[in-house]
Amino acid sequence: MSAVYRAVIAAVDKKVPARIKPLWDHPAGPKTIFFWAPTFKWLLVIAGLADINRPVQNVSLYQSTALAATGLIWSRVNAFVALTGLYQLARIAQYNV
Repeated sequence: MSAVYRAVIAAVDKKVPARIKPLWDHPAGPKTIFFWAPTFKWLLVIAGLADINRPVQNVSLYQSTALAATGLIWSRVNAFVALTGLYQLARIAQYNV
């Protein structure tokens, strides 16, 4: 681990409230990639869902393609990323026809 990471964790450890400490110290808690990777993947899904109300001419073909492709490639964990990307691609295709 990097020295910067260790320093940040050491500083934050002192400020974590006692009631949140079990989550903070959990082996799959916020100190690990096992917490943050799924968190950011779900943020991609939420961003894709937020784009549903965006006018289709403002939806990026390349971004939706990238989200759909990566979601399909990693579909075991990214099925919802794929679905939101595919939905946006369908909207773009319908708009361009």
